[in-house]
Amino acid sequence: MHDPVAELAARLVAEVGRYGRPLVAFSGGVDSAVVLAAAVRALGTADVAAVTAVSPALPEAELAAARAWCAVLGVAHHAVPTAELAVRGYRDNGPRRCYFCKGTLLDTATEVAHAEGYTSLVTGTNASDVAAGFRPGIRAAAERGARTPLADLGLDKAAVRRVGRRWRVPMWDKPAAACLSSRIAYGVRITPARLARVERAEAAARALLANLGVRDLRVRDLGDSVRVEVDASLVAAARSLSVLGEAVRAAGFGDAPLTVAPFRSGSMNELLPDPKRWRRA
Repeated sequence: MHDPVAELAARLVAEVGRYGRPLVAFSGGVDSAVVLAAAVRALGTADVAAVTAVSPALPEAELAAARAWCAVLGVAHHAVPTAELAVRGYRDNGPRRCYFCKGTLLDTATEVAHAEGYTSLVTGTNASDVAAGFRPGIRAAAERGARTPLADLGLDKAAVRRVGRRWRVPMWDKPAAACLSSRIAYGVRITPARLARVERAEAAARALLANLGVRDLRVRDLGDSVRVEVDASLVAAARSLSVLGEAVRAAGFGDAPLTVAPFRSGSMNELLPDPKRWRRA
């Protein structure tokens, strides 16, 4: 019987099996988790490892998820500090921030690979990411020769989730979770304090809305105000919950004006002077 998911999974395993001793850049999300699982299926645990960038932009929950999945798979996990906040292009938070972030991560990962004898760097970039348009982080990875098996095979987000479910990857249905820096409006300087208050605010908001079945949630730091984005079906309920605003402000936003809006991936790009230009870039 024809099984398209099994075929996708087999193609992915075969592709990653060509990478020698891969070091997978592992964020704790579904894409890189599936790539890591494919590498183990292709090459075993001795010749595969994961590397996670540890910085104020990575939520503790994501780091914990990465550690747990590596432990389940039995692969070495290199949790290495990265210093992107020392890079002006990242810190100043212009439209190409992700370029400097990804470049810093992969430069650090390259050092780990050389020290540990890994022969390739692999990311979880998928075909949906490539089609999304403006993704400067993808460009930074390409310049450093990172392998992108999901994108190369045409696996979009939905396909990755299907494979993850087949393989019982625990985060197969996990909502997308970009780094905390993506919550800060372009042009607003990134600092550890800003990142920390976004993380606290999102944790508090998610806890308050958990009984409503919230899935996608972001706390957007707009500099002089804050916007909480939730699933469109929950906007009215979230707006009526006065304790939500209190919790977000208590997390570090003080008296900043607060609004609640439907979640939109990439909504920060809409605040750029010429958003159409950046979508095309």
